[in-house]
Amino acid sequence: MLTEHANICLLKQIDITSHDCRAALFHPDVVWHFFNPKAPDLSGDYHGIEGIADFLERLQSLSNGTFRIEPQDARAIGSELVVAQTRNRFSDGETMTEFDVATVWRVFEGKIAEVWDIPAVYTADIRHLT
Repeated sequence: MLTEHANICLLKQIDITSHDCRAALFHPDVVWHFFNPKAPDLSGDYHGIEGIADFLERLQSLSNGTFRIEPQDARAIGSELVVAQTRNRFSDGETMTEFDVATVWRVFEGKIAEVWDIPAVYTADIRHLT
């Protein structure tokens, strides 16, 4: 019987969409790097649990509370890294936008120490809701 990697189990405890970023899961000096040339107001580094909470609140605010994450796959790379793929979506009331995201998580001493959040910005699926 195969058991799931401990770092993947750690990530499964987080509910980003509901802002459930329990400080116990994160290293005190955690940094979340967000890269998106189509969203320069959001791009940048978010430091500490407060910075991550601010980033997530901004995502929800900009999407009128519709931002959702659908996990697709996660792979542990050694004892420190996890590469995850998600399908994210949000609506502005008139259009629904869906896009793929690759996220690299660095785990140190059993806590999330660093995150690189990289959305696919040129292949987003945008549909009108009318």
